[in-house]
Amino acid sequence: MPTFTALTTLPGKPAAEALGEAMERLIPEPTGIGVFEVEDGSGLWEVGGYFTESPDDTALALLAAAMGAKPFVISQLPETDWVAHVRRELAPVQAGRFFVYGSHDADKVPADCEPLLIEAAMAFGTGHHGTTLGCLRALDRLAEAGFAGRNVVDIGCGTAVLAMAAARIWPQDVLASDIDEVAVDVAISNARANGLDGRILCKEAAGFDHPDLLAAAPFDLVFANILKGPLVALAPDMAVHVQPGGFAILSGLLNEQADEVIGQYQTQGFDLVQREEIGDWTTLTLRRGGPN
Repeated sequence: MPTFTALTTLPGKPAAEALGEAMERLIPEPTGIGVFEVEDGSGLWEVGGYFTESPDDTALALLAAAMGAKPFVISQLPETDWVAHVRRELAPVQAGRFFVYGSHDADKVPADCEPLLIEAAMAFGTGHHGTTLGCLRALDRLAEAGFAGRNVVDIGCGTAVLAMAAARIWPQDVLASDIDEVAVDVAISNARANGLDGRILCKEAAGFDHPDLLAAAPFDLVFANILKGPLVALAPDMAVHVQPGGFAILSGLLNEQADEVIGQYQTQGFDLVQREEIGDWTTLTLRRGGPN
């Protein structure tokens, strides 16, 4: 399948983020959008989109002109065996007691770990990204401190690596949800590959909005490795669906976004327990106030 890129630059973070959001409404729509600061002191930001069909160059030209950006440069990337590429580039990851690996590295799994098999084709959520790694470390710290989850849910589960990690160390089944139907199928497949078939109960839902999740609440641990906007929007629901004394492990946050998210959750009765930065990304461990 061909891949096309459309790249431009413009001054200022607000304008770059606004352009990125506007690109989400293009037809054909991009499969991914990135907004990055050009680290050369120029104050410029790069905005790029990835497409599986040739993008609308007229619509891109109008967007660039409206936002004060340079004209988009559109390129077609050569076809690549990305699974083979990822297998070469991704080494296994150790996160506390957890060891995340692909089947091509099965001979490297240590004896004294909790193994989590995620194939290279499912690269997002393998544990290599700072957000997933931070969540696994946060879970390991809670378990080391003596916490034992009895009612756990993974919101926006993706590969379900966090749900599987919880199921590895505690005997109870773990609920998971994702708004993407494909992610739900991937989560179920990953659970089966890890010998956790039937223990990861994954539902297609936005946040907690599913009868099975609502019936299971309140939870004593919630993972939400998503993005700042959805995390802020989810804060009131978290206050309802996390039991007093329960924990929320949140990520998908750039370091500069963490204070705002902490503030939103503090207004909902959560206290900050741990904050860890890994590269550009922050993971938060929060505890809901009140009696256990």
